[in-house]
Order: sequence, then structure tokens, then C-alpha cells
Amino acid sequence: MNKIIPKQMFFTKGLGYHKNKLQSFELALRDAGIEICNIVTISSIFPPDCKIIPRSRGIKLLSPGQITFMVLARASTDEPSRLVSSAIGLAQPKNKQQYGYISEHHAFGQTRKKTADFAEDLAATMLASTLGIELDPDAAWDERKKLYVASKERHFVSRSIAQSAEGHKDGLWTTTIAAGVLLLD
Repeated sequence: MNKIIPKQMFFTKGLGYHKNKLQSFELALRDAGIEICNIVTISSIFPPDCKIIPRSRGIKLLSPGQITFMVLARASTDEPSRLVSSAIGLAQPKNKQQYGYISEHHAFGQTRKKTADFAEDLAATMLASTLGIELDPDAAWDERKKLYVASKERHFVSRSIAQSAEGHKDGLWTTTIAAGVLLLD
């Protein structure tokens, strides 16, 4: 049996407004550059030796109708001025031959930065727990080194991407998405 293990990943985000909820989602996908894909949402493991590539390069590797695996965060509102946000976080050990963790978070009333930070902390906490390590994200974060120090021998690097928006003033559906798109080759 062939194993399906992604070799590359890129991050993207998008925003869409429309009178129909589904079409606002489509416009958010279009803004993110992934509207041509047949999306299969997956859970949280970042494969060992998977390379993170720039969004622009990743989008060029997509083909219309392609089955595309991704971790997807999505939030929508039709309430004027309601703050909505979506984020993807990644935590991976410094040793790239170990697997990492991808988290998704969507929220109401949170800024882009708060949503991004939460997703990043969530990914680091989830990775630590799978490795049997207690992690307090506030205490473990090393601002100078820009990494989580879980123990003397365990360091995680992390990143996130987030999209936020206020609900459209005229009550159109507002959809935010953030995605970690995994590619097989």
C-alpha cells in the first residue's frame, strides 16, 4: 500500500464578501488562490521532512480539479461590524525529521494578531502533549530566539497565518479563511 505523505506545504489566507454565504466562502478561497482545488480537510500532523514553500510557488503547483489536502480554518458572519477571524498555527521540532503539529482556530471578536498567536500557542501545546511534555506557552516562549523551549533538549519553531475582518456594513456575508495546504510532490 502506498503511503500518502505530503512533501511540501504552504500557508495562505483569504477574505470574501457576498450576499450568499457559500459564495463569500468561494471568494475567500479565490482571494487565497486555492479556489481551483477540490479540498479535503485534514487534521493536525505536519509530516517529517516536509518543506514549507512560499505561497506564490505553492499556488503555481496547483491544477484545476486537483484533490488538495489542507488544514483549513473558516469563519463567517452576516452581522455588520462583527469581528471574525481564522488562523492556522504550526509548531515543529528543530529536528526536521520529527513530525510537527498544525492547528486551526476561528473566532469572533478576536483581532488577527490574537487569533494568530492563539493558533501558534495551540499548535505548540498540542505537539508538546503528544511528546509527553507539559508546556505553558507563555513561559516556554523565548522572544529573543523566536521559539518555544519545551525542555533543555526540545525546542519548537512556530509560525502562523491569520485573516480577520469586520462584518460587511451592509450585512453581506463576510468569510475569512486560513489554510495550510499540503502538496504530495
